[in-house]
Amino acid sequence: MVTLVIDGQEVQVEEGTTVLEATKKADIEIPTLCYHKALTPYGACRLCVVEITSGGRTVTQASCLRKAEEGMEVRTNSERIIRGRKLMIELLLARCPKSKEIQELAEELGVKETRLKKKNEDCMLCGLCVRVCHERMGVGAISFVNRGSRREVKPPFETYSEVCRTCGACITVCPNDAIKIEEVTRNKPIPIPSEFNVGLEPRHPIYIAFPQAIPNVPVIDADSCAHFIGEECKACEEFCEPKAINYDMKEERLDLNVGAIILATGLDLYDVSGITEYGYGRIKNVITAMEYERLTAASGPTMGELKRPSDDRIPENIAFIQCVGSRDLRNKAYCSSVCCMHATKEAMLAFEHHPGTKSTIFYMDMRAVGKRFQEYIARAKKEYNVTYIRGRPGRIEVNSENDNPIIWYEETTAGEIKRFEAELVVLAQAMTPRITEELAEILGIELDENGFVKTPDKLLQPLDTTKSGIFACGYVHSPRDIPDSVTQASGAAGRTAEAIAGDK
Repeated sequence: MVTLVIDGQEVQVEEGTTVLEATKKADIEIPTLCYHKALTPYGACRLCVVEITSGGRTVTQASCLRKAEEGMEVRTNSERIIRGRKLMIELLLARCPKSKEIQELAEELGVKETRLKKKNEDCMLCGLCVRVCHERMGVGAISFVNRGSRREVKPPFETYSEVCRTCGACITVCPNDAIKIEEVTRNKPIPIPSEFNVGLEPRHPIYIAFPQAIPNVPVIDADSCAHFIGEECKACEEFCEPKAINYDMKEERLDLNVGAIILATGLDLYDVSGITEYGYGRIKNVITAMEYERLTAASGPTMGELKRPSDDRIPENIAFIQCVGSRDLRNKAYCSSVCCMHATKEAMLAFEHHPGTKSTIFYMDMRAVGKRFQEYIARAKKEYNVTYIRGRPGRIEVNSENDNPIIWYEETTAGEIKRFEAELVVLAQAMTPRITEELAEILGIELDENGFVKTPDKLLQPLDTTKSGIFACGYVHSPRDIPDSVTQASGAAGRTAEAIAGDK
């Protein structure tokens, strides 16, 4: 261990630790722009310069480059150092005046404006992109070219790189968003869609499945991770302080001897892109109910702001179409059970987010059979500007002037064909049980004509399957909402206890 003094505070660090890392251990913040924990220190920005007294000599040096030594004295905030940092941030501010990162650092250092002539460059020449491509990706698709005031980051020979893998590492580390991948390679980047946000935004190769995931730990997507697809990388190792990352870990298959099995595999959402008359995937402002759910969620891609895909404008007139794919002999013949109340809840949510929003719900039959559900619907009509129209929309067109969807529908109460223009259309897609015929065959159970788990006696044995000792609950059993699923799960647990106790 090495002992040094930083701003009068005695600090112990391992041999080989840089002064910058030592200051972080002492909870002393030093500004820096070109430092990255997973990359070789570069010292380009000069913002991390400190005063170092060692061996009777005092010098100013970049703390990211200098190793900590026994008995070393470090001053991070002397008048000389602060003055030097202000000058460096002025130089950077003159080069990249639009950089938010530089603007924030300048504000922290008390620099409001640069006294130098502005260049309006995007790149601050920190070298992070060059180093990550060389050191971590092992590619070298970009590098510094030219010298002096003409220095810039470019692919070799200033032409499209043939070796760029479009991994996006350079974009990730760039503090200025200065990297334009289309200027580096002809390859087109393919974002990894976020499963939790139903593809509305990309995710990283290292991610947590969803905020309430159990266990709530990050996982590495081996199909997208740069290391697993042939590049070097392993940058995440440098950031994981508990050293929990194990690249050699493999999937395991465990054989368990159990007394009973409960199937609670949940549901999947029916793909409505095949129902072409509603234009999903073709008309920008036609979305699914799950996409709507994520757009209005605080943890969603828009942080809870409901915005139209076509122009990011907040819609004031929303239409909900029920039974898209369900109660339809061409698709799924059964009722999905939860859509009526879900649409009502989402319509009320739109009004709460933006008072005055008008919502119109097109339905075949209002199946609100739960406790106080009818009161909930009456409240939506009275207090939340929600209108219900009994009718099955036949097709959706688009107004080319404003991208508004136009719904053509038959109002069944009057027997008339009508036209309705909305700013956003939400499709309540059918829900399907999450179980395959292959899994059913492995378990030795039967499925009904709609793909749900078949029960031998719905009255006397509602949670049993066609094989003794295997029980089902939730949506894989039959269409139902969350409270019903929870109740059914309690019953399945009870049946499991009976089965196990009966074997003893």
